[in-house]
Amino acid sequence: MTRGRPGWNPESLSKAREALGLTQEDVGQELRDISERNRWNLAANFQTLSAHETGRTYPGPHYRRAYCLLYKATEPQLGFRNPLPMEEAPMSDDSRRANPPMDPDEQAIDSALSMVKAGVPEASVSDLRGHVVGAWQRRRGIATPERSTTLTMVGGYAGSGKSELARFLGTLTAWPILDKDSITRPMVEQLLTALGADPYDRHSSLYAERVKPHEYRCLMEAAWDNLDCGISVILDAPFVSQFSDPAWMRRIFNKCRAKRVTPLIIWVECDPDSMYEYVQFRDAPRDAWKLQNWDVYAAGVDPQMRPAGPHFHVDNRHGTAVSLADRARDTLMGGGRW
Repeated sequence: MTRGRPGWNPESLSKAREALGLTQEDVGQELRDISERNRWNLAANFQTLSAHETGRTYPGPHYRRAYCLLYKATEPQLGFRNPLPMEEAPMSDDSRRANPPMDPDEQAIDSALSMVKAGVPEASVSDLRGHVVGAWQRRRGIATPERSTTLTMVGGYAGSGKSELARFLGTLTAWPILDKDSITRPMVEQLLTALGADPYDRHSSLYAERVKPHEYRCLMEAAWDNLDCGISVILDAPFVSQFSDPAWMRRIFNKCRAKRVTPLIIWVECDPDSMYEYVQFRDAPRDAWKLQNWDVYAAGVDPQMRPAGPHFHVDNRHGTAVSLADRARDTLMGGGRW
C-alpha cells in the first residue's frame, strides 16, 4: 500500500536546528533526553538525524513527537505534513494575557486541555477541566474543593491515540487507568484458544458474540469496584459499539447517577492514515489482521462516529491532540530548555 507524505519538507528540520545554533550531535542528545523522559526508544544517532534532514528517511511517530517538543513547533511547521484547517492560524494569546498570569505548569496544562471540546451542549468542558485541574492541584498540596468521584471513559478506534490521552489524564490526576487489554488480554486469548479460534482474533462473529461482552463486563466491574471506594478511574478501551448504543449509554449514566459519580465520556477522532501508522508502529499481534486487511478495516471506520449521549470530543487527526499532551507532560517533567 503506497502512502505519500503530502507537505513533507525535510529542509525545515535543518532550518529549525540551525535557528537554535545546534549541531546534529546536540540535537541527538536532546532527543535522547526527551526519549528518556517519555519512555520512548530513540537511538537519535548522527546517521538517523542526517537521514531525516536530507529526506532519505521519514521520521517515525516518536521521532516526530520528539522533534516537535525540542523545537516547540507543530508537525506542519517542521515540514512533516500539510496543516489542518485549525492549524493554519495559531491561536491568539490575547485572552490569556488578559487573565492573571499562570505558572508554566498551569499554562501547559491549560493549553493541553484546550483540545477537549463539548460533543453536545449538555457536556460542560469547564466541569471536565475542573475535575482534572482540581485533582492535579490537590497532588501539589494546593487546597481546592473536593469534587465528585468521576468515571472517565476514553474511547476511539485502534491507533486513534486514546491510550496516550488516557495516560496523560492519569499523569495529571493520579487516577488509576484501567486498560481493557491489560486487564483482559490473557483471559481473552485463552478463551479464544479454548473455542478453537485464533487467540488474536478481534474481527470474527465468534469474538464479537462470545468473548467481547465478557471483556467489557470485566472492565466495567473493575471500574465500579474502584468507584464504590470513592476512587475516580479512567477507562481506556475502543468503546465503539458501546458508545454507539443509546441503551448502553443510558444504563451507564443511570448507574453513575445512582452512585453519585460524574461520568466523563471522551471520544477521540483520528484520520485513517495516522491510525495505520500507529497500529503498524506498535506491532501488536492482535493487530495482524488489521494491518493485512487495512483497506477492509478502514472502510468500516465511521469518521462521523460520536457517542450517543453527553460526551466530549478530541480531534487527534495527525496526532495534534497528543502533541499538546506531549508538550504539557514534558514541561511538567522539567523539559523544554530550548
